Amino acid sequence: MMQTKQIPPASSAYAYPLLIKNILMSSQRHLQQHRINYRGQDQYDYQGFQKRVCKLANLLTGLGVKAGDTVAVMDWDSHRYLEAYFAVPMIGAVLHHVNVRLSPEQIAYTMNHAEDKLVMVHEDFLPLVETTQSLLKTVESYVLLAENGPVDTSLPISGEYEQLMGSMHDGYEFPDFDENSIATTFYTTGTTGNPKGVYFSHRQLVLHTLQAVGTLASASGEAVINVDSVYMPLTPMFHVHAWGIPYVATMLGVKQVYPGRYEPQKILELIRANRVTISHCVPTILQMVLAAAKAQGVRFDGWKVCIGGSALTPTLALQAMSEGINIFTGYGMSETCPIMSLSMLNAEILNMEGAEQVRYRTMAGTPAGMVDLRIQASDGQFLPHDGESMGEIVVRAPWLTQGYFKEPEKSEELWLGGWLHTGDIGVISPDGFLEIKDRIKDVIKTGGEWVSSLELETLICESPYIADVAVIGVPDDEWGERPVATVVLATPGTAFSKELIREHLMQHVNSGRINKWWIPEQVDVVDQLPTTSVGKVDKKKIRSMALPA
Repeated sequence: MMQTKQIPPASSAYAYPLLIKNILMSSQRHLQQHRINYRGQDQYDYQGFQKRVCKLANLLTGLGVKAGDTVAVMDWDSHRYLEAYFAVPMIGAVLHHVNVRLSPEQIAYTMNHAEDKLVMVHEDFLPLVETTQSLLKTVESYVLLAENGPVDTSLPISGEYEQLMGSMHDGYEFPDFDENSIATTFYTTGTTGNPKGVYFSHRQLVLHTLQAVGTLASASGEAVINVDSVYMPLTPMFHVHAWGIPYVATMLGVKQVYPGRYEPQKILELIRANRVTISHCVPTILQMVLAAAKAQGVRFDGWKVCIGGSALTPTLALQAMSEGINIFTGYGMSETCPIMSLSMLNAEILNMEGAEQVRYRTMAGTPAGMVDLRIQASDGQFLPHDGESMGEIVVRAPWLTQGYFKEPEKSEELWLGGWLHTGDIGVISPDGFLEIKDRIKDVIKTGGEWVSSLELETLICESPYIADVAVIGVPDDEWGERPVATVVLATPGTAFSKELIREHLMQHVNSGRINKWWIPEQVDVVDQLPTTSVGKVDKKKIRSMALPA
């Protein structure tokens, strides 16, 4: 370790800890007319929000939650969930974001693994918890989150949320403690084995919030978010802190709108009624909203949408832009808190024409502040930023998870060589833009050559016959692997042949963009692509569909 000059502080100097409570404190400095809204119902301003956070802190401690305990939340995107984002970690407890879309067995595994003590559960998920209650080893009490008062349940609940909150004091003196204390945990699923627990400290979440504020508010041209923005998440709040933006929105004191259960008509109503300016989601959610809007002739002028989780295709980007959406891409993963890069556009790119501008909008963008992101070859050597050299994306930043909870071997694999390994393959252009080529597990090796499933999906989506597509590799005795395409037709029920895909792709073969062996011999038509618990295309399931039994 290098020896550097150090000066001892004054004995009475205050060592300011980076704690989540200071994000909440910052929100009190902004315009008090900005409100927090749930499904069209005005809830409160930021002073009212702070009082509610204090009430929840008193409620939790009254139920025996202590520093170091874990509190699970199972809720839709709501003001209640936002209150838990702050109150739980601010009393020194750990907030477990339960992925309610996992199987009951997986949910029980994650709750036992996280050692949940108290569960805050929405009435919609009561049947799920009731069927797994006998499997839960550490849970001592439940709080019911009901929309219209108490409901019947076999769970031994301590009470209904609003009724309990009504009797709580609205003041709480949140203590200082070590900023490296764990604040949140949640579980990420892979292709095999049980879900893996990632975890983040107060320090990491505060630094990620500061980075996101700086990056989003300082975009060249019009800022993505500022104090006058109206924010509505379309990413589940259990998924990587809703990409960390609820903390950003609260720190800036912006108007926040929470949609609850994702219902297309309700989302449209909320966007129009509240003049929402900034959201984020996976492509499948955007497609759902656009389809609902098309049926009603609704446009989205002034709405900025960040896409992540799955690749944004040029076709979907153009469709969104034609409806007035300022669309761009973000890149991150569960292990990275998540923001690593954003494709926010400067004036030069905005002046580009058509396809070239769309190409930048659909790339993963440039690294956010304080993110050291590189491309690494299989031998560990870093590759040049020439737009051609392809390797695994590795990263360093001050808010990355330091490992997997109770899984030291997998933690060491994640951090091999002192860099967090994303499992994504990419290239970086000379102007610093990152382009994701594929997941290591999804890239197809056929005839000794690599085929990018993402690039092939992009090309197939350009066909007027195709609304959506997923490409996977399947074993082949002659070629090693061959690509298989699973497609959703643009006009369901129309006559379709794989020759239409072949003819469409041959133009890219003739232009030299791809080789002939990229063309799938097998094309399967489905009504809808299967998705994972967080809305990503489920290629694991597609493989099981494509392979013979």
